[in-house]
Amino acid sequence: MDWMIWTGAVVSALGLAGIVWAAAQVARDRRAGLDDAALRARLQRAVAINLGALAVSVLGLMMVVMGIALG
Repeated sequence: MDWMIWTGAVVSALGLAGIVWAAAQVARDRRAGLDDAALRARLQRAVAINLGALAVSVLGLMMVVMGIALG
């Protein structure tokens, strides 16, 4: 089950990269000095991306755990 562990690690790393990207995007948007409506729209998009990336990361971690348990 080594392939499942390594695949899960890659998937989890991609999810982590998405979380970091979403946090960086929020920081850039807050520094941009946008009005409330535009900032709210961008933050809603970033939250959706953040939650999706978190789900991908969790799936990757589940793959790692299952690979360890089955291996």
